[in-house]
Amino acid sequence: MTGGAVPGPDGKLRCPWGLSTEDYVTYHDEEWGRPVHGDDALFERLCLEAFQSGLSWITILRRREGFRRAFDDFKIAAVAEYTDADKERLLADEGIIRNRAKIDATLANAKVLAGWSAGELDTLVWSYAPDPAKRPVPRTIADVPAVTDESTALAKDLKKRGLRFIGPTTAYALMQACGLVDDHLRDCVVRSPRA
Repeated sequence: MTGGAVPGPDGKLRCPWGLSTEDYVTYHDEEWGRPVHGDDALFERLCLEAFQSGLSWITILRRREGFRRAFDDFKIAAVAEYTDADKERLLADEGIIRNRAKIDATLANAKVLAGWSAGELDTLVWSYAPDPAKRPVPRTIADVPAVTDESTALAKDLKKRGLRFIGPTTAYALMQACGLVDDHLRDCVVRSPRA
């Protein structure tokens, strides 16, 4: 395998990772790399990327509805009001990843973000979107970076503002998932209409 786009069951070329499970096919085709805006929506993606750290994305994807139920659909204002009792509830919730450090970071981040102006998280995150004209279109999975100068700067800025559990790799995964960058491979059917 060259690491380039491969045909799926329908014969259409896709990024190889997007064909490993049916859940991935749907996520790859309908969500990954599409622009995401809104503070709560970006907070959700930021939290899920942090929970994914050290795990496979499919683990998080398959529990996403459980996360949404557990964290009030990631509404920043609601999560910012969570108490120690809520933390204990989350640590006992089998529908999510019960990692104390990640739960603590999610609650702390919500408290920080609740003090921001409406739209501030969206504006900040999107200010780090690189110029697509200056990015080479990846031909193979080997061409897709794990970290970029922009993701390093975004992570540093978020940390400086008090957010936790966000490093350059997590920031880049956020950028990919939320459409700040388009890392669908050159021959991928999802990229083609937008290339």
